[in-house]
Amino acid sequence: MAADKISWHDRARSLDIRTKAFINGNYTEAASGQTFDSINPGTGKLLARVASGDTEDINRAVAAARAAFRKGVWSNLAPNKRQVILKRFADLIRQHGEELALLETLDMGKPISVSLGVDIPAAARCIEWYAEAIDKIYDEVAPTGPGALATITREPMGVVGAIVPWNYPLLMAAWKIGPVLAAGNSFVLKPSEKSPLTAIRIAQLAVEAGIPEGVFNVVPGLGQTAGKALALHMDVDCIAFTGSTATGRNIMQYAGQSNMKRVSLECGGKSPNIVMADCPDLDKAATAAAYAIFDNQGEVCSAGSRLLVQDSVKDQVLEKIRSIGKSLAPGDPLDSNTKLGAIVDDIQLKRVLGYIDVGRKDGANVFLGGRRVREDSGGYFVEPTVFDGVRPGMTIAREEIFGPVLSTLAFKNIDEAIEIANDVIYGLVAAVWTRDITVAHRTAKALRAGTVFINCYDADDITVPFGGFKQSGIGRDKSLHALEKYTELKTTWLDLG
Repeated sequence: MAADKISWHDRARSLDIRTKAFINGNYTEAASGQTFDSINPGTGKLLARVASGDTEDINRAVAAARAAFRKGVWSNLAPNKRQVILKRFADLIRQHGEELALLETLDMGKPISVSLGVDIPAAARCIEWYAEAIDKIYDEVAPTGPGALATITREPMGVVGAIVPWNYPLLMAAWKIGPVLAAGNSFVLKPSEKSPLTAIRIAQLAVEAGIPEGVFNVVPGLGQTAGKALALHMDVDCIAFTGSTATGRNIMQYAGQSNMKRVSLECGGKSPNIVMADCPDLDKAATAAAYAIFDNQGEVCSAGSRLLVQDSVKDQVLEKIRSIGKSLAPGDPLDSNTKLGAIVDDIQLKRVLGYIDVGRKDGANVFLGGRRVREDSGGYFVEPTVFDGVRPGMTIAREEIFGPVLSTLAFKNIDEAIEIANDVIYGLVAAVWTRDITVAHRTAKALRAGTVFINCYDADDITVPFGGFKQSGIGRDKSLHALEKYTELKTTWLDLG
């Protein structure tokens, strides 16, 4: 059924929401019996009370994962059999797409059209892609000469823990699930306490698909309890994290304080979007700049939150962005026509509004928006906001806001733009818009970012790696490179003499 023909409010009233941890193939209450509240960002009302796992629950999940790994029920399963099961898992996610999309929107606040049309299909595609890769990865033989045979093989690490964020709950989980399970590991997932519901639901789908008990575990809980316990656990071989840079630093410390587990981090960003006066299509650049910051309510690690525009075309570009921003008034997330949804919770709402206040106080000009809206709904909505007259040293030009707030900075020449672009602690993505191919390549080479877009923004495919330079992270998600994070490289040397 088409999304615009579905009564999502009616579906929501009859939705069966699972709220328990999933450990060793079964749903279970937290050992402490404690719960935390899941709030609907669109209404501010209680959605569900979710099991609040802590150290004891993490211990149980890790023990189940370790036992399954030692038995080899997944790690020693023939690659083609793991492939079939993971593809079935992806298919089940598609079959339950409407349910999962509804859970995502109710839990996180993004428009239902985005959950249904983008997030859920992309999560299924990710898991399916890694399933297809399982029996197409070959090991190596070293060129050691006739006296020896040295093979180089990749083996699963063992137990991988993942802590994922709230902005793309299922998709960010899938970026871990796909390569972790494709490599033969066992898995413990700690979803964000702000949006845990899809992770809890797909745990049952994983078992239905044929993933053995103990291989796939989900423990909802608070970051400072369940998340910390997972990162500190002595029997977790790798911790994969997506979230803020501040929390990423803590994860690194926990890994060092425990068993020196491998750490993979995809952290924050303050991505520069550079528009040159010779841009081949200023309307296209302005449209891309608007959606680069307003999509998903600006709650995107790779959001183009810094717009660097050559001074001679700045006003033209900003007028186009203003026009688009005015057309993106926040609306009911369960309305299929809504393009901009709710901020995830009241804490993040206050953070975003606080940064807007700081921008005003620092002397930047509010070119568009800047207010909370739809307060009568009880939800957490901020209108698209654009600052002009921003200077590189301002707080709103340097810190990640994670909301629909754009900082506009003018520059005179490309060297100045590159200097401004690189002068932050982050290096996730960047973009440059220019007709000059030499300038494009020179700028792409000079920008310290994991991905550089030329005459586009936020282009995406599962086949390309994603991750950042500097304090935007360590390692890469997506593509075959992600498998490197979740495997150990082993050399086996055979003396033929």
